[in-house]
Amino acid sequence: MRVLIVDDDALMRAGLRAILSSDESVEVVEEAEDGRAAVDRVCELRPDVVLMDVRMPGLDGIQATREAVTVSPATRVVILTTFEDDEYIFGALTAGASGFLLKRTSPEELLAAIKAVADGDSLLSPSVTRRVIDRMARLPAGEVVLDDRLGELTPREREVLEQLARGLSNAEIAAVLVIEESTVKTHVKRVLMKLRLRDRVQAVIFAYESGLTRPGRDTGIR
Repeated sequence: MRVLIVDDDALMRAGLRAILSSDESVEVVEEAEDGRAAVDRVCELRPDVVLMDVRMPGLDGIQATREAVTVSPATRVVILTTFEDDEYIFGALTAGASGFLLKRTSPEELLAAIKAVADGDSLLSPSVTRRVIDRMARLPAGEVVLDDRLGELTPREREVLEQLARGLSNAEIAAVLVIEESTVKTHVKRVLMKLRLRDRVQAVIFAYESGLTRPGRDTGIR
């Protein structure tokens, strides 16, 4: 996995490089100290994963994420920050980030996160996913026009998407629908592909914005 490290703190970049270099399956292809340099490096190197800081001079991490995934859609961005703030979370996810981690994350968790994102999974803590769902559920109710893309889904895929919107894991969805977890994983991949979404969190947002799940409906989150 080819990784680009983006942070305006040289000491932090060195620490991240040391952690990533401890795993033979990870190659740090380059570093960047601000958002503009990050976008340039993504254009040039097309890394698999970008570890992106949020607060940087000039172009911040959120705008840099938006530009990076535009020029290199296959590149996955993981936001790495000290700030667990709603505006950072939603700004990053809206920009196209596939993960959101705090800088206090352990080295083992960081490496696991990079591998998960590189494999196409989204990476968010349950608390962050819950905040996304809670925010969508608080949207004012009104007339919602169903998104045409919903017509591309089979009835079972729609059921899976509805359960995703409740914040359930693959194992929990399998239990609710009485099917194998491997089958759920296949359905999730097909849902994301058909709806042209990057990850599960975008699927949650889509379910609310498309009208499949209405604001105020029980999200299943406790």
